[in-house]
Amino acid sequence: MLRSGKTVRQVALRFGVSPSAVSKWSRKMPQDSIAKIATESSRPKSHPRRLTMQTIQKIIDMRVRLGGRCAEVVHEQLQLEGTKISLSSVKRTLDRNLLTKKRSPWKHIHEVLERPKALFPGALVQVDTIHLVYDRKRIYIYTLLDVFTRHAYAWASRRINTRMSILFLSKAKARMPFVFSMVQSDNGSEFSQHFTERIHTTHRHSRVRTPNDNAHLERFNRTIQDEFLKRMPMDVIKINRMLPRYLSYYNNQRLHLGLKLKTPAQMLG
Repeated sequence: MLRSGKTVRQVALRFGVSPSAVSKWSRKMPQDSIAKIATESSRPKSHPRRLTMQTIQKIIDMRVRLGGRCAEVVHEQLQLEGTKISLSSVKRTLDRNLLTKKRSPWKHIHEVLERPKALFPGALVQVDTIHLVYDRKRIYIYTLLDVFTRHAYAWASRRINTRMSILFLSKAKARMPFVFSMVQSDNGSEFSQHFTERIHTTHRHSRVRTPNDNAHLERFNRTIQDEFLKRMPMDVIKINRMLPRYLSYYNNQRLHLGLKLKTPAQMLG
């Protein structure tokens, strides 16, 4: 309206705003443009309690010194060293300097089902993956273990994803002498919601940062690495060719202290 010849006061009266507001808007609007005026941040340019650059640098240095520990640990360590600062200030500073780990918006929060007691074969079957890296080569070993009998199965793959996880479980179901009532895995991307919906078996995710939920399978992962994988070349075909022989020994001949010196095959009987 200013361009049409109206005065600042006339425009202000027309829109019910102060003349000073109209003057500021007209200065921000380029003379040759009809674009909207961008909304600016309401954050104050200064604050009497604003952190000094020295304090901000202390927070950043402490985060690096502690190897990326969380804001609560950084805050407590700063307090112990005499720097008085609030936890919210530490969190805000780390966030502004891109030093916080943001949870992915695509990450699905899994509902944790009640863990069943392993009272019969297949009551609770645990699945996991072992990552092997040697000379820039990477292969993966899918592992599975029935908690009641300790009956185990494994399979090597060049990659891990949901599709491979579903294929592995179908192979395990075909070879195990019992039906799976519940499958338990960690929260890895290879055991995502897509996996849950397509395995046609109740799927339980272990609690986050609680490796003891999969303790029986973690022990098997260590055993298979010590007794078998360490002596094998980094070759998926050769590993899968030799795995049946080792698994036969593990399930039918190897005595288990956790089973009172029985074999998984004896537990099936």
